[in-house]
Amino acid sequence: MSFTVAIPQDISNAGKDYLSEKGYRLVVGSGPAGPDEIKRLIAGADAILARTNPFPREVLEAAAKLRVIGRHGIGVDNIDVPYCTQRGIWVTHTPNANAVSVAEHVMGFLVAIARGFAFMDRETRAGNWEIRNQRKGVDLDGKTLGVVGLGRIGKLVAEKARAAFNMEILGFDAIIKPENYPAGVAAAATEDIFARADFVTLHVPAVAGTRGMVDAKLLARMKKTAFLINCARGEIVKEGDLHDALANHRIAGAAIDVYETEPPRPDNPLFRLDNLLATPHSAALTAEAMDRMGLHAAMGIHAVLSGGKPEWPVNQPAAPAK
Repeated sequence: MSFTVAIPQDISNAGKDYLSEKGYRLVVGSGPAGPDEIKRLIAGADAILARTNPFPREVLEAAAKLRVIGRHGIGVDNIDVPYCTQRGIWVTHTPNANAVSVAEHVMGFLVAIARGFAFMDRETRAGNWEIRNQRKGVDLDGKTLGVVGLGRIGKLVAEKARAAFNMEILGFDAIIKPENYPAGVAAAATEDIFARADFVTLHVPAVAGTRGMVDAKLLARMKKTAFLINCARGEIVKEGDLHDALANHRIAGAAIDVYETEPPRPDNPLFRLDNLLATPHSAALTAEAMDRMGLHAAMGIHAVLSGGKPEWPVNQPAAPAK
């Protein structure tokens, strides 16, 4: 029996080649699309290999034969998982695919904001050589890094920052017990982390308890010399509150890879600030991570369509999909 896999947003060849070799028919879209276009693409699909397009119930109802969604990445907040579970549709993700890539992006952010690379680059190109004497960076050695969320990515960030930069690490995780934190990570409440750390990096999912958690009140606990990093989900940080904290120099700076609305508007007020470093939700988009995410999502799809169970499930379907 031939199965069809819909890929609304194209992926690297590693995942597509894997599925083609297994005999699946691929229907590949041209990129981010609206609900009507996605419905058309998935109408006859047995599986969806999903990237960042939204897949609410009203979209998924168009795929009558759907048995599995393989998420190209870790977060599944763009997929109606409860509906999938109720309908008997597996949802898988790729938790082992991009942790290293995101952690390395955070390492780059740490160095870049500590030394003001983006600002200094602009000033140097503009001929302002004297900026070297007017604006000083800070060392990372011996500074305190607060890691909020110690899953795969947060754990790697803590380990890399401690090993590479001799940083003191404070950590909090709502699920992992402190005795299971990485070596050298001192447990602290989120409020204490924001108050004590020189750099705070966020690594939590966007769920009911975390959306908007970084607000004016929490930002007010930070030192004026402290920096915030967000490579997790944009909804975690209230952008208006972050803008106010940066614009009024209540904190030294921030580096963000994710936004409340994606893509962000070009006139987003944050982009007018010289103490903000921004990247376009690209922390996980290295060549190697893209291959791994595509391949692992494809493997999850094949596991289900071949009658097995996926290695990285998000849910446990209530009954076989019909």
